[in-house]
Amino acid sequence: MIYFDHNATTPVDTRVAEAMLPYITTFYGNPSSLYKLGRIARSAIDTAREQVAALVDAQPAQIIFTSGGTEANNLALSVMPINSAIAVSAIEHPSVVEFSSQWKNNRQSIPVDSAGLVSISTIKAIFKQAAIPRLVSVMMANNETGAIQDIEEIAEFLSSKQVLMHTDAVQAIGKMPVSFAQLGADLMSVSSHKIYGPKGCGALVFDKKIEINPLLIGGGQENGLRAGTENVAAIVGFGKAAELAVLEMDQRAEHCLVLRLRLEQGLKTIPNVTVFSEQVARLPNTVQFSIQGIDGEMLLMQLDRKNIAVSSGSACASGGGKASPVLTAMGIDYQIAKSAIRVSFGKNNTEEEINQFILVLKSFLTKDR
Repeated sequence: MIYFDHNATTPVDTRVAEAMLPYITTFYGNPSSLYKLGRIARSAIDTAREQVAALVDAQPAQIIFTSGGTEANNLALSVMPINSAIAVSAIEHPSVVEFSSQWKNNRQSIPVDSAGLVSISTIKAIFKQAAIPRLVSVMMANNETGAIQDIEEIAEFLSSKQVLMHTDAVQAIGKMPVSFAQLGADLMSVSSHKIYGPKGCGALVFDKKIEINPLLIGGGQENGLRAGTENVAAIVGFGKAAELAVLEMDQRAEHCLVLRLRLEQGLKTIPNVTVFSEQVARLPNTVQFSIQGIDGEMLLMQLDRKNIAVSSGSACASGGGKASPVLTAMGIDYQIAKSAIRVSFGKNNTEEEINQFILVLKSFLTKDR
C-alpha cells in the first residue's frame, strides 16, 4: 500500500513499539501503587513527561497527559466559564469548533483569508465587538492545508490585552520547531499518533499561571488535573516518539519537503488543478489540492482500489459528502472544495510512490473524461 495520510495518523515506529512492550507485559503495575511495580511505572511516566516537554520546549510540570488531541483541546477551552466570551478561528479542528459551541452567543468565529491565515488585523478587529473575548484559540498548522499561522505575533498582541491564547499544535509538533516557552501561548494541545507514537495519548501544555478545570474527576492523577489510571504504555510510547522527533525532525522535514515539491511539480502537469495555501508557509509534508469537476470522495475511493490511501480532509470530520469547512471558510467555491484531496507524507514515503500516484491519478482522469 502507498500510505499518504500521515496527518490522519502515522504508523507506530518500531522503536516506539519496543519501548512500550515492557509496560504491557512485564511492568504492568498501577503507577499510583507504592510497591516496586507501581514505582517503575511511575518513573516511566516521569521520563515520558520530560521527553514530551523537551520536544515542545516546556517544563515537565507543564505537561498534562490526556487521551489525545481532542481531549487536550476540550480541556484547554474548559478554563473559560460558559458565561465568558471566547473566539476561535474558522478553520479549527472539530474538537475545538464543536466543544466551543457550548458558549453559544459568547463565541466569536475569527475569519481567515483565502490562504487560510488569520491576520493580526482580524484579531484586533474582534476587540471592537461588544463582547471582548477572554480566550482566543488559533490552530498552529492546519491539518488540511498545512498552512502555518504566526502564533507568536498573535500571542504577543493577546498578551497585551490580558487575553489567554490556546493553540492546537497537534499537526505542528515533530514537523517544525515548536517552543512553548517562546510562543507566548498560554495553552497548547499535542498528540502522540501524529509523530509515530500510539493512538489514545496526547497532552495539554499549559502556563502554570492558568487554573485548569479538570474534565475528569475522581482521582489525583496528573496532579489532580486529569483523573483516571494512566495508560502507561501509551505514555511511554509518546515519550519515545517525542525523543525520536527531536533527534530526527530536520531529516524528516527535509525528506517530506522533497516529496511535497515533487508532487506539486507533477500536479502542475494536470489541467484544472488548484493547490490550496500554495503561496504561504506550510508544513513540509502536506498538500491539499482539487481537480475541477471531480468529486473528492469518489476519487479517494478510486485511489483506494489501487491501494493508495489519501484523505478528503480531516479524519475527525470526514463523511457525508460535504465540502471541507476549512476550505469554505477560506472562500473556496463549494464545488471546488468538494473535489479536494489531501496528501500527507511520512518519513518512509518515497519519490517512486509520488511518481506512481501521479500516473494513477492521470489514468483515472483520462478514463473519467
